[in-house]
Amino acid sequence: MQIRSRVRALCMGAVIAALYTALTLVFQPISFQQVQFRISEALTLLPVLFPEATAGLTIGCLLSNLLAGANPYDVIFGTLATLLAGLLTRRLRRNVWLAALPPVLCNGIIIGLVLTYAYGIDLLWLNVLTVSLGQAVVCYALGIPLVKALERLHLWNDR
Repeated sequence: MQIRSRVRALCMGAVIAALYTALTLVFQPISFQQVQFRISEALTLLPVLFPEATAGLTIGCLLSNLLAGANPYDVIFGTLATLLAGLLTRRLRRNVWLAALPPVLCNGIIIGLVLTYAYGIDLLWLNVLTVSLGQAVVCYALGIPLVKALERLHLWNDR
């Protein structure tokens, strides 16, 4: 990889991390708890177009959770859920509708568990369901249109 493309990838990851963090904190009242619509999660589809997006999303999630004062388990496992979702989304990049599933499933299951065991919000199945539904709305209603718009601009590296 050339120096120029490494610098571009680093900058792209940093911009994505900053956007994710800013969106999460601006929309903080709806970004946390049992029923959440974390608008920044629309960005979790960016690995479809940009491989460096996974690192940016992971760092953005970590910063968001730290700055919002999330439970330490939420910081750790929420960040890992985002990393896992980003890696799987990148692998499924050929079909954007399928690529939107990993963020929904990873966050639904992992954050559902965190809400139940770290925050003491009873009913695991309900936590998984509500987080998954919120994630699905954001990924499919905002994330896919975002990817489609960026595709039209031809900004991606190698789909």
